[in-house]
Amino acid sequence: MTPEHWTTATQELAKRDKVMHKLISCFKGAALCSHGDAYTTLVRSIVGQQISVQAAESVWKKIITTVPEITPYAVHRTQEDVLRGCGLSQRKVVYLHDLSIHFINKSLSESKWQKMDDEALILELTKVKGIGRWTAEMFLIFHMLRLDVLPMNDLGLKRALSIHYNANQPIGELKIRTISEIWKPWRSVATWYLWRSLDSLPVDY
Repeated sequence: MTPEHWTTATQELAKRDKVMHKLISCFKGAALCSHGDAYTTLVRSIVGQQISVQAAESVWKKIITTVPEITPYAVHRTQEDVLRGCGLSQRKVVYLHDLSIHFINKSLSESKWQKMDDEALILELTKVKGIGRWTAEMFLIFHMLRLDVLPMNDLGLKRALSIHYNANQPIGELKIRTISEIWKPWRSVATWYLWRSLDSLPVDY
């Protein structure tokens, strides 16, 4: 499923920002997509923490080959050494088991998420072990399809901004906020195109 206002967002971004115009033109027909399963998206976000898109994809392929189905019960029943064998760190294995317990116990209130604003939902998700702000932001972008999320601490976003907006020099938080001001209320969309510019493999959670 693609966000409802994706076309409007891309049109407005292309008009406001020359870099966005170029990137959107380069990747015509490409779009952010939700897989429609909250648990799977959170698992993939944890898998992708602090590693490259390619490395995350490699680990994910091993997981889906090893674990028959990606459900809270199936992942929770999978032995730690089996998950470690897929390329997960010990810490990420603990995080996945803890996440599974939250879903099994229904301690995450999925029914309320659509009515919660971004910050409230981030607060709810970060109560789970292993889910920090970055992981929650990935969930908002890739599952909830919230279109105005700016993941300030995302390394890929910083790298792309450095390349496209700062002559390959490191970029600070103030400049990121200044650049992204023109993207509102479509900062998730702009971020997605910047990610797309870095890798032939699209970012996917």
